[in-house]
Amino acid sequence: MRSYRGMSPLTTAVVAVIDRMRVPVEQQDDEQRQRSRSEVYPRRPPHSWVTGRVDPAVGISFGTAPARDGWDIPLRLYRPRALRDSRTDVPVIVYFHGGGWVQGNVVNYDPLCTHLAAEVGAVVVSVDYRKAPEHPAPTAVHDAVDATTWVAAQSDVLRADAHRLAVCGDSAGGHLAAVVAQVVAGSGADWIRHQALIYPAVDLTMQSPSIEEHADAPILTKTSILEFRELYAGGQDFRDPLNSPLFGSLEGLPPTLIQTADLDPIRDDGARYAEALRSAGVSTRHTNYLGVPHGFASFPGACAAGRQHRWELVSELRRHLT
Repeated sequence: MRSYRGMSPLTTAVVAVIDRMRVPVEQQDDEQRQRSRSEVYPRRPPHSWVTGRVDPAVGISFGTAPARDGWDIPLRLYRPRALRDSRTDVPVIVYFHGGGWVQGNVVNYDPLCTHLAAEVGAVVVSVDYRKAPEHPAPTAVHDAVDATTWVAAQSDVLRADAHRLAVCGDSAGGHLAAVVAQVVAGSGADWIRHQALIYPAVDLTMQSPSIEEHADAPILTKTSILEFRELYAGGQDFRDPLNSPLFGSLEGLPPTLIQTADLDPIRDDGARYAEALRSAGVSTRHTNYLGVPHGFASFPGACAAGRQHRWELVSELRRHLT
């Protein structure tokens, strides 16, 4: 396990355990990739002390949204139990999970999504988009856009104000949230009020200096980034805004929060995107969390930044949705 100055002993220990347990994506075969997607974290202590608890005050249900090619996109829906069924003035947050467009699942994001639902007072819709390499780019983007567009028309079904909506995601999910915001703004619609991007991957051309600076970082390495990119968008134009939203049209986008991890190879993706958004006149808040690696939002109990990251995320979503 590599040692990083600034990382707390607890964070270092947790990252070491995660590194030992996982098989890097570049070493996985098809069967291992499939198995990793279905792995669900334990819900009880001591594991939940690290990943965060699933808030029992939030009900979880399921639905689907139609994709443009006829596929039914699975959705995981979160609604605070304190919100009466008759109350329909609550906002909606559409969430996209991370995993390099290849890994990850919606169930392991129950701790974060229930937290957002409870603390923001919102209906959260987590999108189970299709994964590469079985479904290469732009399938995940199309699923993300189609699901969000469908959600925006479902105020009655969701018992919420779906035109008071935010998109949110981490890592590859941050990429999807950023692309969705661009596509919706480009259509002339204004119902996305906020985008919250957690260590987003927004430049597949890999021009961020931090990729070399932290090439051998814990959790995510340059080698893994290259493998994720190849599995997701190999042979495609990496500068296409659907692949790299950094090169998209940024004028008119909603207010944005970007959270980055200082020990992350793609830290500068987020920093560069924040700078580009500000240059385009978009109200943007960027916070770089020190002493933590990529993925820290998934183990908030293991680092001091975990509580602050969640507080900031909830505060910004509340500010723009209420």
